[in-house]
Amino acid sequence: MDTPPYLPGHGLLAGRAAVVTAAAGAGIGGATARRFLEEGARVVIGDAHARRLKESARALADEFGTDRVTHLTCDVTDEDQVEALFSHAERAHGGLDIVVNNAGLGGTAELTEMTDDQWTRILDVTLNGTFRCTRAALRSLKAAGTGGVLVNNASVVGWRAQRGQAHYAAAKAGVMALTRCAAVEAADYGVRVNAVAPSLAMHPHLAKVTSAELLAELTGKEAFGRYAEPWEVANVIVFLASGYSSYMTGEVVPVSSQHA
Repeated sequence: MDTPPYLPGHGLLAGRAAVVTAAAGAGIGGATARRFLEEGARVVIGDAHARRLKESARALADEFGTDRVTHLTCDVTDEDQVEALFSHAERAHGGLDIVVNNAGLGGTAELTEMTDDQWTRILDVTLNGTFRCTRAALRSLKAAGTGGVLVNNASVVGWRAQRGQAHYAAAKAGVMALTRCAAVEAADYGVRVNAVAPSLAMHPHLAKVTSAELLAELTGKEAFGRYAEPWEVANVIVFLASGYSSYMTGEVVPVSSQHA
């Protein structure tokens, strides 16, 4: 099946202020920041890669306006940088409505060969980083008392087994559990928390850390015989961030034909 046409924006997030982590580059975070801007939001993008972040922010600001795009370097393993990102968002846009926790780190290693450092690094970025950003976001939204939405980026690997992915699968399963628990607590102050779980969304970094053989194998398992474009995942994130999903919280939505 060919990739469907790119859809225009419909103002679904008009007037909303959003934070998107790991948003520098051509992956899901970058695609989400662009889709949010196309839907009318103001966006703060964060990423650990300062140069790529600055370039991405400049390109988006040139296209959508400097008043709608701002950025701050943020390594989600550093609590001070996480706090700075959310403080920056509040100052830049006068508040906060939507947070997309996209930061994650992958890798491949058999359990018998996996080092403590490999295990810890994947979990610290992917699970602990999502926790730090979720905590900071919920503190801000709870204090504001005006509701809001969080969308976390999980993975179908959090449900199913895949060789060489024990650390990544454990982290993404943790993101799913964190999403559900956070949703129960955040409902008390009108905040919704959901997650997407993509299967295979292609971007340059994934191609660098995954063998061509594995990518071909995974692509062959997809019902459409192709991988997802990052913007196809971003479209689902837009839905979860918008009023069209107003009764959904604590849900993990597969962006895939095979989530188990």
